Amino acid sequence: MHYVAALLLLSASAQTSPQTDATFVRHAGQPNIIFIMADQMRADFLGCADNASVHSPNLDRIAAEGAHFRRAYSSTPSCTPARAAVLTGQAPWNHGMLGYSKVAERYSKELPRLMESAGYFSWAIGKNHFHPQRNTHGYRGVELDESGRVQDSGFVSDYRQWFARVAPKQDPDATGIGWNEYPAKAYVLDEKLHPTTWTGDRAVAFLQDYKKDQPFFLKVSFARPHSPYDPPQRFLDAVDIQDVPDFALGAWSEAANGNFRNPDKLSAARNNLGKAVTMESRRAYAANIAFIDEQVGRILASLEQRELLEDTLIIFTSDHGDMLGDHHLWRKTYAYEGSAGIPMLMRWGSKTLEAPRGQNRDELVELRDLLPTFLDAAGAKIPDSVDGRSLLDPVSGRGEGWRDRLDLEHSRCYWAGNKWTALVSARWKYIFHAHDGSEQLFDLVNDPKEQNDLATREDHQVVLEVWRGRMANHLEERGEQWVKDGAPAMRKGNTLHSPNYPPADWF
Repeated sequence: MHYVAALLLLSASAQTSPQTDATFVRHAGQPNIIFIMADQMRADFLGCADNASVHSPNLDRIAAEGAHFRRAYSSTPSCTPARAAVLTGQAPWNHGMLGYSKVAERYSKELPRLMESAGYFSWAIGKNHFHPQRNTHGYRGVELDESGRVQDSGFVSDYRQWFARVAPKQDPDATGIGWNEYPAKAYVLDEKLHPTTWTGDRAVAFLQDYKKDQPFFLKVSFARPHSPYDPPQRFLDAVDIQDVPDFALGAWSEAANGNFRNPDKLSAARNNLGKAVTMESRRAYAANIAFIDEQVGRILASLEQRELLEDTLIIFTSDHGDMLGDHHLWRKTYAYEGSAGIPMLMRWGSKTLEAPRGQNRDELVELRDLLPTFLDAAGAKIPDSVDGRSLLDPVSGRGEGWRDRLDLEHSRCYWAGNKWTALVSARWKYIFHAHDGSEQLFDLVNDPKEQNDLATREDHQVVLEVWRGRMANHLEERGEQWVKDGAPAMRKGNTLHSPNYPPADWF
């Protein structure tokens, strides 16, 4: 079906009159931009991250022909605040979302509107997780897959509308796993009906049919590998469970979480399920990533077919990771690497940037860096409100003065004690648990799986004190609730939003 004709079947998705922030004179040589986002994908489940269980030749190709940022993070590692960081280019305190809640209806500066102002035709396919669910935040049009979530009265995603047309007698949820449950099972329907295929199909259709003179900014947002862990059988069969990395445990995590055994509660955030079940979940998770990788390959092939690859900047990342049983934890919202660490791959066209390919970068990068990267590539001004920095800087030798530490945090989620702020550097990670004032300290160089908590070790008290002071300095602007007597303060309440969270009626 022709792309324009197909759009007529999508209910209220296309927005034909985008709001922009300024008039624009197009810069010569602006690249097309494809922003590919997975949902809940860890940094270490990639072939190029030396994970033998993940078949990801197309993602590995992006890294081999561009750059792999090996120390990438989501500062507030859950779906909606991560997406606020992408929209605004800001740190959590500045965009206002300190934990999981609704993305504000409008920010003063937003990525799609800025790209439209820079002369781009913007389009989003897949999961947005905005509020209201049809809010475009300036994308010219959206084609949504929201994992079955209905948060607005009468909302039906474009994927589910399509599914009802092409498979009217079938149930899109027939596999029987909820989107926060972690049992593993092969998708029971034809894989052509899977939302991962649908998202890939829509992206390919856009690229095949795009005829406009202006460059495009295309967001392709997959709803997997986020649970359900439901890859087609052929992908599951291709993963040898012997290749799947074992889940991480340490004395601290066994003591804190090992007694949580809820085999009947399939979405519990803390759950000691034992090795067999946990490894099957990790195996299916790896298979879901291979399924996404195949769709990325189709996108790359479409660009090559239309001779657009060298005119296109591509970035692949995720909103946050997935603990996958590490330390008997599941899902996200934690400071640990499985939750806060994300993939960050970038390939630039030869007409966009001259820089060595196949770079492995160890700068601390974060989702706030995406907006300035896209604006930099577009030749557009980066607003003063942006906290991030263009990823084009380090790959092109302009990375002087890059941050030497990064702030992480999440407000209370899942249970009262899961409320924390953290700082991470090239070597150290310091975590302050605000519910009870406890601290953790990890040496990520010598202990990348965070199995050894050094906070109580006598020989690490000086290091702990240094990082405690740095955290107090970081939080000082927030006031007495956050810092007391020069140290991070315990907080019994829950601060979900900072004062910078935009009120609903400000615009």
